Amino acid sequence: MAFRNLREFLAALEERKQLLRIKEKVSPILEITEWADRTVKDLGEKGPGLLFENVEGSSMPVAINLFGTYERTALSLGVKNFDEIAAQIEKLIHQRPPETIVEKLKMLPLLAQLANYPPKKVRGGPCQEVVYTGDKVDLGIFPTLKCWPQDGGRYFTLTNVFTRDPKGLPNCGMYRIQVFDKNTCAMHWHMHHDGARHFREWEARGERMPVAVAIGGDPAVIYAATAPMPPGIDEMLLAGFIRKENVEMCPCVSQPSLHVPAEAEIILEGYLEPGERRVEGPFGDHTGFYSLADRYPVFHVTAVTHRKNPIYQTIVVGIPPMEDTYLGKATERIFLPFLKLTLPEIVDYNLPEFGVFHNCAFIKIKKQYPQHARKVMHAIWGLGQIMFTKMIVIVDEHVDVQDEDAVWFHVGANCDFSRDLEIVKGPTDILDHASQHYGWTGKLGIDATKKWKDEGFVRDWPDPLVNDAAVKRKVEEQMRKVGLL
Repeated sequence: MAFRNLREFLAALEERKQLLRIKEKVSPILEITEWADRTVKDLGEKGPGLLFENVEGSSMPVAINLFGTYERTALSLGVKNFDEIAAQIEKLIHQRPPETIVEKLKMLPLLAQLANYPPKKVRGGPCQEVVYTGDKVDLGIFPTLKCWPQDGGRYFTLTNVFTRDPKGLPNCGMYRIQVFDKNTCAMHWHMHHDGARHFREWEARGERMPVAVAIGGDPAVIYAATAPMPPGIDEMLLAGFIRKENVEMCPCVSQPSLHVPAEAEIILEGYLEPGERRVEGPFGDHTGFYSLADRYPVFHVTAVTHRKNPIYQTIVVGIPPMEDTYLGKATERIFLPFLKLTLPEIVDYNLPEFGVFHNCAFIKIKKQYPQHARKVMHAIWGLGQIMFTKMIVIVDEHVDVQDEDAVWFHVGANCDFSRDLEIVKGPTDILDHASQHYGWTGKLGIDATKKWKDEGFVRDWPDPLVNDAAVKRKVEEQMRKVGLL
C-alpha cells in the first residue's frame, strides 16, 4: 500500500488507532520533545503517533513520532516488515539473463517495475497552493522546535533537502536547518554528504547553489532522504521503487532548476551564497550528546510554498530509542542485499540500537579461509557511510546477530584478546565527540569466529553444546501436548 502524501498516512494511522490527537496547548520550545521522547521510551511499540492541534505561536498542527515503532515504519513503506523490501531488491539484483522465451516473459514484470521508478515531472501540485515570495517570506509562521535546552535555536529537523551539482545530477538528503530570522537559516551537513559536495563544487565556481527543502509528505519520500544511496543516484528512484508508484515532482517557484515532491506539505526555496558561513548549533543530536557549534553555509529563503492548512511534520533525536531508530533499522534491513552484493560472505548484520548507527556493527559471515573476519572488517571500513563504524564484531554463521546477548557470549567465549583484536585508524562521523581528531578516529574489530589451525590455533577447538536432534523433536512434541509451547 503506497501513500501519496502525509494526509493519507495520518488517515491510515487513525484508522488503526495509532494516532493520538492532542488538543491541549503545547509549546514547541522543549515541550513537544518531552512528549515525543516519553512516548517512544515509556510506551515502546504501544506508543502512538502524535498530532498536536494547538501549538503556541503557530496555526499549524505538528505531527511527530509517526515513524516511532517498527509496525508504523513498516506500514509507512507499504510492507509488514522491512525484509519484504530487501527480498524484492535481492530478487532484482540476482536476476540472471533470460535464456528462453518463457524466462524472458517471466522477467517482464521486473523490467516493468524498473522502468516505472523514475520520478514524474508535473507542472505543479498541492505543495504550491499558497505561495510567498520576497518580503512576504516569514519562517516564523512555522512551529519549528527547540528540541533540547542547550540547542542554539529552533530547527527544521525532518527535511528533504534537494540539491544538484553544477552538471545537474540530483541529490536528496536529510539535514537539520537552524532558523536565524524570517528568511535565513544554517544548512548543517557534514563534509562526507552529497549536499556538502555539491556546495563545494558550486563554491569553486563562485556561484550560488540552488536549494529546496520539502517538509511533510509521502513517508517513502521522507525515508529515501535518509537512505545511503550512491552518489549520483536519485533518491526518488528508491522512493518510487518502495511505493511502486512514480514520485510526482514539480518545479520550484523561485528556483526552477530544482524539482520537489508535489504532494509535500511545505516547501522552502532558496540558495547558498559561496563563501558565506555562520555559526550553527549546539544541537541535541542522535548520539545522545550535543553536537558543538560550528560554521555552516547560510540558506537564504527566496520563497515559501505550502498546502492550504498545512501540517508541520518534524522529528526529535537524542538518546536511543527515539523515532529515528526505526528509520535506521529500515535502512539496515533494506540495504542488506547491497552489502551482500559487495561482500557475499555476509549472512546477516545488526546495527544495534545502542550504537546510534555508526558506533557498532554485529556481522555474521560464512567463514571460508583464515583471517576471513579481518578481510570483512577492512572491507566494511572502506564502504560508503558504513565506513564510519567504530567497532565491528564478526561471528560465525550459526550465531543470531539480532540477539545481542548471543553476540557478546561468543565474544567472551571465542576471543583471545591478544590475538583477536584489530585496531586501525580511519574516518569517523563528524558527530563523534570522543575522537581526538576532527573526522577520524581509532576503530576496533573483534574476531569472535571459531579459530582454525591455519590461523595458528594449536589446540583443539571444542564443539558447542547441542542436544540430539531426535531428542529435541520428541521433547518439543511432548511440551506442546502439556501446553508449555
